[in-house]
Amino acid sequence: MTVVLITGGDDPLVAEAVRDAVNAALGGEDRSLAVEVLTEEDYRVDHDFEIACLVDAAQTAPFLTTRRVVVGRHIGRFGRAEAVGPLVAYLEKPLPTTCLVLVWERGVEPAQQRLGPVPKALTEAVVGTGGDVLDCDLGRGRDGDRWLARRFDEAEIDLDVQARDLIVERIGEDRSRVVGLLTSLSSVFGPGAALGAGDVAPYLGVAGGVAPWELTDAIDAGDVPSALDRLHRMLGAGGRHPLGVLAVLHLHYERLLRLDGSGIRDERAAAEILGVSTFPAKKVLTASRRLGAVKIARSLRLIAGADLDLRGRTAWPPELVAEVLVARLASVSRR
Repeated sequence: MTVVLITGGDDPLVAEAVRDAVNAALGGEDRSLAVEVLTEEDYRVDHDFEIACLVDAAQTAPFLTTRRVVVGRHIGRFGRAEAVGPLVAYLEKPLPTTCLVLVWERGVEPAQQRLGPVPKALTEAVVGTGGDVLDCDLGRGRDGDRWLARRFDEAEIDLDVQARDLIVERIGEDRSRVVGLLTSLSSVFGPGAALGAGDVAPYLGVAGGVAPWELTDAIDAGDVPSALDRLHRMLGAGGRHPLGVLAVLHLHYERLLRLDGSGIRDERAAAEILGVSTFPAKKVLTASRRLGAVKIARSLRLIAGADLDLRGRTAWPPELVAEVLVARLASVSRR
């Protein structure tokens, strides 16, 4: 492997991929002599950023080792094709004694809030050298669930069903947390250890964020404690603002209202009118029938009132406004 390009916005997965790529490239060489890591600060030239120093490092011959491993972090700084031009030119004839690990991630400065796509010229240049392009996005929904199941199966420890279920419930949408968790459990208990829920519970940390549908499902079920738990996880680990939660709830009840009295009887027709797949459409249709027009209208009035409260009608903290709203909505569904 001469070149590897690591992409994706999942930081724990990116860190794992970088570590594995460097270890594979070292091939037994002394890390302190062979590895050079460049970051955003190394690319800074006056008030701009240039990739030239990364190219210079890649073109430098090894000293006291047979190879060099050059790691270019934060190259997401160079989102335009012309900005990565010098690197693309180098990859046309890379130095055989250099193993180049390129990490397409955004910079640490607030000025770069968004990570753009990798320029096509850079991807083609990496592939042209026979290098690898590794995507570290684990996916959402079922793709993320399948990824998580694979990580459990490939782990050095043996987790029973209860332990797996507890981990899934605790980490929520933050699935990549399982990378560090499995490493810690393997270090503590040793490879091959059989672990249950009681063994892993002390190492799970704070609850991760959850998907919006987990909140609306709990509300529709009239389960006030579960609904508040999901709200707190969305506001905490999920990083959502109460206004964002309000938008989720408004959309949900707007869908319930659109189906109420429509005469639609099956999920396919509901999916068509709502513009969603049949599975969520079926849940919305069931909830709409169960609540009825009066309760849906009552819920929408509660959401409208909470919106005014969040915008200054009351002096309540925003989190308290959201908590009261969610509890009231779940109570309406339960009655």
